[in-house]
Amino acid sequence: MTEFIPPGTRWAALPSPFPMKRGGALQDARVAYETWGRLDEARDNAILIVTGLSPDAHAASSAEDPTPGWWQEMLGPGKPIDTDRWFVVCVNSLGSCKGSTGPASVDPATGELYRLRFPDVSIEDIADAAAHVVRGLGIARLACVIGNSMGGMTALALLHRHPGISRAHINISGSARALPFSIAVRSLQREAIRLDPNWNEGRYDESTYPESGMRIARKLGVITYRSALEWDGRFGRVRLESDRPDEEPFGLEFQVESYLEGHARRFVRRFDPNSYLYLSRSMDWFDLAEYADDDVLAALAQIRVERALAIGARTDILFPVEQQEEVAEGLARGGAQSRFVGLESPQGHDAFLVDMARFGPAVGGFLEAL
Repeated sequence: MTEFIPPGTRWAALPSPFPMKRGGALQDARVAYETWGRLDEARDNAILIVTGLSPDAHAASSAEDPTPGWWQEMLGPGKPIDTDRWFVVCVNSLGSCKGSTGPASVDPATGELYRLRFPDVSIEDIADAAAHVVRGLGIARLACVIGNSMGGMTALALLHRHPGISRAHINISGSARALPFSIAVRSLQREAIRLDPNWNEGRYDESTYPESGMRIARKLGVITYRSALEWDGRFGRVRLESDRPDEEPFGLEFQVESYLEGHARRFVRRFDPNSYLYLSRSMDWFDLAEYADDDVLAALAQIRVERALAIGARTDILFPVEQQEEVAEGLARGGAQSRFVGLESPQGHDAFLVDMARFGPAVGGFLEAL
C-alpha cells in the first residue's frame, strides 16, 4: 500500500527515538501538517486543529493546494476560523496514512513497510506528536486548540500532558473517554477488516487489498456518523429504480443501501486498512480518568485553560452530547470559563462537517471573544 499525501503537506520531524505510551519507540518519524494565515510577531495568534480518524492535514484550500479541504466552510479568510486573524495549523495524526508515520510507512530499520510491526498507537502518542509540531514552529503557547471527534480526545490529551500549551480549547463532538457503544461499533469495524482473507495478518498490497472488509467497516461507521432522523428524512423507504440482475440475490434494493455502497467504495482505496485498525483502537483505549483514580471529571479538572467551549449535536449517537457536557463541566472545575452548547442538528456525529449554519457561529463567536 502507498500513503495518500496532499500536495500542500509539510513535515515536522519527531525526536528520534520517539517513545510510545504502550511500549516501543519510533525512529526517524515525522508528522504531516498544513498551515494557513500568518504567525504574528508575538507568536500568540496560533490555532491548532487536531482531526478525527480519517482526515488528512488539508482542512482547507491554500496556495500550495487549491483543492477544497475537509473543513472548507469553517476555515479561511472571514470564515469562523478566520485566517485573516489566526495562524492555523492542522496536523495529521501519528499512525495515519496521510503523510504522518504509520503502519503504511517504511520502517527505516528494515526498508519494508511497518505493517503490524508498528508500535501500538495511543491518543496520548498522537497528542505528543502534535505538541512537537507546535513547538517546532516556534509557538510557545497556542491561542486555542480545536479538536473534533477523535481530535477532541487528542486535544484533551494534549492539554493534560502539556500544561500551558494553549490558552483556550474548543471540543467539538469529542469526549474524555470512549463509551461502550462506540467501542462495540469500532470492534465490529476492525473485525470486518481482520476477517477479510485479503487482510492476511496485515500483509496485503494493491492487488490483494481487503476491499470487502474495508467496505463493511466504512458502512458501519457511516451509519453511526449520521442520525436515524436524517436517514429517514433523506432516503425514507425509496427503492432503486433499476432492476437487480437475477444472479445477485439479496443485492442492493433501497436508495440508502446504494448511498452506503457508493460512500464506502469512494473511501476504501484511499485509506490504509492497518492504519484504520491502529487509530480505531487508540480511541477505544483512551480514558482520561486513568490519570485521576477513575474519576473523569477530576482528570478534566487537572487541565488548565482560560476559556473552553464544548459543542455537540443532540442527535449524535457515537459521541453523545452528554460527553461534551462532561468535558465542559470538568474544565470548569479546573478554573476555565467553560460553556457547553448542544445543537439541534439532524446530522448526528458528522454535523460539525456539514451543518455550518449551526456549528460555524458557535466556533466563530467563541474565537472572536479571545
